[in-house]
Amino acid sequence: VQLVESGGGLVQPGGSLRLSCAASGFTFRSYDMRWYRRAPGKEREFVAHINSPGTITKYADSVKGRFTISRDNAKNTVYLQMNSLKPEDTAVYYCNRPYAVLPWGQGTQVTVSS
Repeated sequence: VQLVESGGGLVQPGGSLRLSCAASGFTFRSYDMRWYRRAPGKEREFVAHINSPGTITKYADSVKGRFTISRDNAKNTVYLQMNSLKPEDTAVYYCNRPYAVLPWGQGTQVTVSS
């Protein structure tokens, strides 16, 4: 089982990024997926959830209306479109199944700063 996150970087406040998470080693299309993040000095927290067919999404209040989770089951990939980024979105972003049942990937660093 492997999760590989990518797409992070340095962006100015108000900017956008699109994160990707490529999954392998399990039947991706059968499972809900989530994005999490860990900010400096804080615990890892939930960001967004998508069900297995991609028809239902849920978000943390802090990102609602700015972030969009999606998936492509043919590519075994889940995405996180992040718009209107704020400095408080700075964190390492990870994907995983609900309850973080898989080994964590390396994550992708997102830094929002002017």
